[in-house]
Amino acid sequence: MAISNINQLLIRNIDALAAARPLLVNIADDGFINAYLTQYPQACMDSYHSNYAEYQTVQRLGNTRLESHFSAEYHAKNQHDMVIIHFPKSKAELAFTLAMLAGAMREDAVIIIVGENKAGIKSVQKLSADYLAFSHKVDAARHCLMYIGRFKAELPTFNIQDFYQYYPVQVADKTLEVVALPGVFSQKSLDVGTQVLLKHLPNNIAGQVLDFGCGAGVIAAYIGILAPEAKLTLVDVSALALHSAQATLKRNQLHGQCIASNSLSDVTGKYDFVFSNPPFHQGVNTHYAATESFLSNIKPHLAINACITIVANSFLKYPPIMERMIGKTDTLTIEKGFAVYQCQI
Repeated sequence: MAISNINQLLIRNIDALAAARPLLVNIADDGFINAYLTQYPQACMDSYHSNYAEYQTVQRLGNTRLESHFSAEYHAKNQHDMVIIHFPKSKAELAFTLAMLAGAMREDAVIIIVGENKAGIKSVQKLSADYLAFSHKVDAARHCLMYIGRFKAELPTFNIQDFYQYYPVQVADKTLEVVALPGVFSQKSLDVGTQVLLKHLPNNIAGQVLDFGCGAGVIAAYIGILAPEAKLTLVDVSALALHSAQATLKRNQLHGQCIASNSLSDVTGKYDFVFSNPPFHQGVNTHYAATESFLSNIKPHLAINACITIVANSFLKYPPIMERMIGKTDTLTIEKGFAVYQCQI
């Protein structure tokens, strides 16, 4: 596996990263973790991920000096003397992350933030000013920057609900309220693609319903209001999305099962209806693999006469995949740059 630019920058500075109990936050494993634990044989490391696929990769390392964690918020078992944070794709998520971590750090803990220039890391000093007493750049290489800082004293106790964003969604005569954390797709308002999809849902939704790549749970919650007897399952790779989706369901007095899954890795059921506004961005890069994997592998999870409906940017070539892997696919609409595709087996 090629080492990412961010981890190349960390390895380049590994001599300056000595710590007894370091914490990595959303640092992908492609060699850095083993390099660090080899360099510092007395260190015990924690690795926290909000991305389930990255968490699984780290978990498979099986190192006895490494504890891996996946959740919407980090629950510290130990006080850390260093944290290394991958600058998130959502700038609002940085404040969330720093607020979450402040209580898990020793007073003298070193805060390292690394990220790609194209992700906007040059704004880190401004974005972290409410939480860090200082931060300054210590290295630049591979189109990435590395900053060091320390937390301010006596920061407020973290409460995840302080970071909830609420907004209403109305389609036809149905209204719901969405709850979303920073870093979750369409955190502040309903995206155009989902809006188009919700206007073209089947009339007979019932039985087992899967919302794939659920984000804050908008699609599933709307279906729950539209078809109260439907059994809702919501799937996403992001712990922040799953937490938001569960909060959205609760806010609207709905119930559903939320499952962390790398594409369909942890999905076991069969569904009568499947809906998705599938993601095609990972970090700051365009990334189609998860959606293509979903479309290629969903058929074993479809019940008899099941219906799958997705919305996507109209330039994405998903219909040929659906035709080949699922069955005859219809285009229900093309509007506002989005297309709604439907296949009934």
